[in-house]
Amino acid sequence: MSTEASGPADRYTLLDAQRRPYSSATPGTWGGHRGSKIYGRLDCAASRRAIARGGYVKHRVFFADEQTAIAAGFRPCGTCCPEKYRAWKQQRQASVDTDGR
Repeated sequence: MSTEASGPADRYTLLDAQRRPYSSATPGTWGGHRGSKIYGRLDCAASRRAIARGGYVKHRVFFADEQTAIAAGFRPCGTCCPEKYRAWKQQRQASVDTDGR
C-alpha cells in the first residue's frame, strides 16, 4: 500500500473497512501494519523506527480515517495514541472478564 504519488493525477491506495484496497485521490490520514493490525498517526515514532529497520514498509497500509481503521479490526498504537490504546485495552479486558475468556 502506498501513499506516495507523483503528479496532478496522484492516486493513493487505502484500505476500506473490510480491509480491501481501493484507489483514492486523497492520501490516508492514518497508517497501519497489516500483520499486527495496529494503526497510528503517520508521524508515529514507533512506525518510523520500524521503517528505518526495514521490512515494515511492505506491510504498511493506510486508512482514510480512524473510524475505518477501527472498523477494519485494527487497534490503536500504544506509542502515538496512548489514551486510545488504554481505552481499547480496558474495553478488551472488560470483554474478557464478562465472557470468561
